Order: sequence, then structure tokens, then C-alpha cells
Amino acid sequence: MKKIITIVLLLGFILAIRAQQVYSLQDCRDLALQQNKQLSIAKLQVDVAKDLHNSAKTKYLPRVDAIAGYTHFSREISILNHEQKNGLSNLGSNLTNKVGTELNSQVSDLVEQGLLPQDAAQQLSNLFNSSSSSLTQAGNNIGQSIRDAFRTNTRNIWVGSVMVTQPIYMGGAIKATNEMARIGENLAQNTVESRQQDVLFSVDNAYWLAVSLKNKQRLAKDYLQLVKKLNDDVHKMIAEGVATRSDGLKVDVGVNTAEVTLTQVENGVSITKMALCELCGLPLNKDIMLKDEDSETLPTYYNAPQNLTDTAYYARPELKKLQNMIEMGRQSTRLVRSLYLPHIALTGGIMVSNPNPFNGCEQKFGGAWNIGVLLQVPILNWGESKYRLRSTRTMTSIAQLQLDDAKNMIALQVEQSRFKLVEAEKRLLMAQKNMTAAEENLRCANVGFKEGVMTVTDVMTAQTAWKTAQSQKIDAEIEVKVSQIALQKALGVL
Repeated sequence: MKKIITIVLLLGFILAIRAQQVYSLQDCRDLALQQNKQLSIAKLQVDVAKDLHNSAKTKYLPRVDAIAGYTHFSREISILNHEQKNGLSNLGSNLTNKVGTELNSQVSDLVEQGLLPQDAAQQLSNLFNSSSSSLTQAGNNIGQSIRDAFRTNTRNIWVGSVMVTQPIYMGGAIKATNEMARIGENLAQNTVESRQQDVLFSVDNAYWLAVSLKNKQRLAKDYLQLVKKLNDDVHKMIAEGVATRSDGLKVDVGVNTAEVTLTQVENGVSITKMALCELCGLPLNKDIMLKDEDSETLPTYYNAPQNLTDTAYYARPELKKLQNMIEMGRQSTRLVRSLYLPHIALTGGIMVSNPNPFNGCEQKFGGAWNIGVLLQVPILNWGESKYRLRSTRTMTSIAQLQLDDAKNMIALQVEQSRFKLVEAEKRLLMAQKNMTAAEENLRCANVGFKEGVMTVTDVMTAQTAWKTAQSQKIDAEIEVKVSQIALQKALGVL
């Protein structure tokens, strides 16, 4: 039975160890770079910028467009005007009247001259009158047929076309657009780099803060054990009549205070690890163990670059982004300028329609191909180009001033971070010396208490001093780590 219990306990211990995965600082960094939500958004913005760049490249290629449509008109498109239509409809009548009038005039002249007898003239008139109706009808029919022949029957029109447009010269607009898209892609990449720096900075701080709090948790436990041991000794001495009730109450208060401190530190460890999990994209309730949390001393060595300011100028993504903005402003100026320069493009295509205008508007699809050159020249824009060019140049100047100011601020950040690191290293040395002195003081107090030359208050004071020295040493170590991280962040080399 004991063996079974032992095996069960061992299995439970193994499962607990597996459930609590150990993460190093590099593991946390890798997880944050892979799973951090804000960083993932920045990476998706890079994909957007790449697609926009690829889209801008297509501006060099010919555009092919297909167009189709149907139009219904209330009236036909007419080649003849109304007078011409009326004239053709009454062609026979008009001709007969004109010929009759002319014939009567000629016959009257002949009769007056005595060249034509009156009865012969009457016969000619009767003959013309008898045939005029048929001539009129025939002429009218011919005119109507001519009028019908000129009808277009274009009340319902179907049109389809395919057009090809090849830009030849667009005033530099296409090149400027491509350059702006390329700069936008670089800007997105630099934004990702900047976001990575921010994420790694937060991860490093959260990691070492959790390690520091874990050390303080261990310190709080050790201090609680010291106070409890003193409490046991004092209560034994009270029972023996060597110590007073007042001494026992003092130690009881110390025990309670130590227990409260331990609880606070444990809560701080949990909260800090939750923050670290959020940065790494892990579940907030995940029970994680940090590789360095069992180390009693934090690693504090850091080999800083020689030329700090030059390193920062080269590596800081903020400066790269501002340089991108300057380049973007210059390309914006070129783009605006191109809008007011001549544009030339080749055009070509094929068009089909029903009715077919190329064959007497016959009622079937027909068409033709075409080719041409398109020239666009701006004439008057009321000074719009001048104002827009001035605005883009001003924006470029603003970006340049921002870049200069950012360089000064970064130089200041680097120097401040360097000074803070030096001060933190000095405080760490002092804290280590104080810790050594506090340990010796506690040892002497314990020995003196056993020999009866030290009081309970003296021992508790020595314990408190020891705890304070240990805590200051832990704080000094974490301050060094934070200062190192801040310097790396200022240099842009996280």
C-alpha cells in the first residue's frame, strides 16, 4: 500500500513539474515576437504596404478595360432634317406642280406668238393633266423610298468595346507613386522594428521584475522563519521566567508582520507573471516558472558599445521612420508637380455596336479597331499647383526638423541612461557591502541573545536590518538590470 501511495505521489509530482513549464528570458522574447497581438498587427501592416507597393508597380503596364452598354432613345438618330424629310415625302407633288407651271407658261408664250394654235394648247394641257396624277404618285413614292432609305433605326443601341491605354509620360507621377509605395513599405518595416523594441523592453522588464519579486518572496520566507524561531525561543524563555510577556507580544507582532509581507510579495509575483504572460501571448492563468527565479544573484554584467550615440543614430527605428517621412515628403512634392505637367498615353481598342454605324446602321453587330494618342496639358488652375507644392515642401521641412530634434532627444536619452546605469552599479556595490555588515550584525545579535547580553528588541532590530539590506540588494540588482535594458532601448539594440 505504501508503495502505491509513493508511486501516486511521484506521478503527481512529475505531472506538476510538466504543467509548470520553465521559461528563460530568450523563451519569453521568442514567444512575444511570435504571439504578441500589437506586434502581429504591425506585421500585418507590412503585408498591406507590400501589396500597395506591388499595386503601384502595375501603373507602368497598359490598362485594359471592357465596356458594354444598352441605350434606348425616344427618337431615332436622323441623318435628314425635317425640311428634307417633307421634301422627299412630297417629291412627286412638288415636281408635278413645278413642271405644270412651267409647261403652262411655255404654252401660253407659244400661243401669244402665234406659233401654237389654241386648240393644240388645250390638248397639251388636257394631256398633262390626265398624266399628272400618276406622275405625282410615282414621284411621291420615289421620295418616300429615299426617305426610308435614310432611316437609321437607332432607338435601341447595343455597344461593347475593349480599350487599351499605355502611359508614355505622366510627368513623373508613376515613378513618384512607386517610390512612395516603396517608402511606405520601409516605414511599415521600421514600425515593426520599433514595436519589437517596445515589446522586448516590456518583456525584459516584466521578466526581471518577476525574478526580483521571486527573490523577495524567498527573502520573506527566510525572514518569517527567523522571526518564528525567535518567537519559539522567547516563549520558551517566558515559560522559564527568563523573558517577559512584553517580549512575547513584540515577537508575535513581528511574526504577523512577516506573514503579511510574504502574502503581499506572493501576490506581486502572481500579478507580474500574469503581465509577462500577456506580453508573451500566453494564457493569463498559465502557471509558469522562470529560469532565473531560483538564482540568488541576478546577472548584472553588460558590455555596452563604444560609440553609444553613433550606435543609437544607426539603430533607432524612430530615426529611420522620420527619415522615411522626409523621403515621403520629397516624393509627394514630385507627385504634385507631375499633376501639372503634360501627360501622354497611347490608346487603342475595338468597338462593336448594334446598329452597325459602319455599314448603314444595319441591325446586327459590327465594329472597327482604333488607335490614337492622348495628350493632356493643364492650362489654368488658379494657383492650385503653387499652393500644393508649397505645402508639400513645408511638410518635408517639418519632418527634417523633427528628425533633428529626435536626434538631440536620443542623444540625451543615451546619456541619461548611461548615467543611471553607473549610479545603479554604485548602489549595488553599496548594497552588497551593507548586506555583509547586516549578516554579521545579525550573527552577533543572535550570539549575544543566547548569552543574555542582547535583548529581544536588539535581535528583532538586527533581523529587520538584515531583511532591509537583503531587500536593498535585490532592489539594486533589479535597478541595474532595468538600467541596462533602458540603455539598450535608448541605443535601439534590444
